[in-house]
Amino acid sequence: MDWDKLRIFHSVADAGSLTHAGESLHLSQSAVSRQIRALEESLGVTLFHRHARGLILTEQGELLFDATSDMSKKLDNAEARIRDSEDEVYGELKVTTTVGFGTLWLAPRMGRLYDQYPDLKIDLLLEERVIDLPMREADVAIRMKEPSQADLVRRRLMDVNMRLYASDTYLEKLSMPKDFEDLRNHRIISQSLNSQQVSASLNWMRPLLSGEHNSHLTVNNYFGVLQAVLFGVGIGVLPSYVTVDFPQLIRVLPDEESSQVPVYLAYPEELRHSKRVAVFRDFVLEEIKADKKLSQF
Repeated sequence: MDWDKLRIFHSVADAGSLTHAGESLHLSQSAVSRQIRALEESLGVTLFHRHARGLILTEQGELLFDATSDMSKKLDNAEARIRDSEDEVYGELKVTTTVGFGTLWLAPRMGRLYDQYPDLKIDLLLEERVIDLPMREADVAIRMKEPSQADLVRRRLMDVNMRLYASDTYLEKLSMPKDFEDLRNHRIISQSLNSQQVSASLNWMRPLLSGEHNSHLTVNNYFGVLQAVLFGVGIGVLPSYVTVDFPQLIRVLPDEESSQVPVYLAYPEELRHSKRVAVFRDFVLEEIKADKKLSQF
């Protein structure tokens, strides 16, 4: 197939209009239309349904658009990696981490990375699912356990503990608990014991959530737990790193905490020399170092 015709087809399919595609390609509408007709004739299929509101892909057109979309992404990645080998930091970097760490720690700090590298494009993927780095679903991962996938460069960033926190407004209404037994008179806010994110601290949390306390609120991510704690709903189980940005939180039962939960940064071996990955890794390490000076978590 003719690469130039495929490029024009992809632009038309993406825009849904010959006119809009022509404007982006700096071609006349008639020139774009001729190229599409020629591509359809060479393939022996109809690629678009034409109607007054624009163009809709046929089944065969959707198959071809999927292929050209993959080609476009690969070309963009190739361009970024070629530029990445030069002195400038350029292109898109896909970073995946958990919803809690991404919303509570990473996203609020991203402005300082952009101050240094304003042309960097970050695609931040926040989900609990472990994304396949070797298959390039993402470039960099930050996870609350050591990655098990092969062919990854990995670095232990820090260790966190799960602890108990409350707001001053909540503790003004109910007295500060003196021990675990006292917690039965309080509302506990946490993730479910079945959540992937509590697996590392499960032994510590199980007696806490045994059901012997009066009330319990479960939320499926730490951002929700934090919001409930800040608004005085109860005593929350939260990772220790949140205290850096929310110093108003009051630690409950300061001698109680989970065992250490390791936080790892990982990326595929093939990106070992990537400047985009290097500047992101160094940025995260510098932010962690700065946080430790403010608060020992």
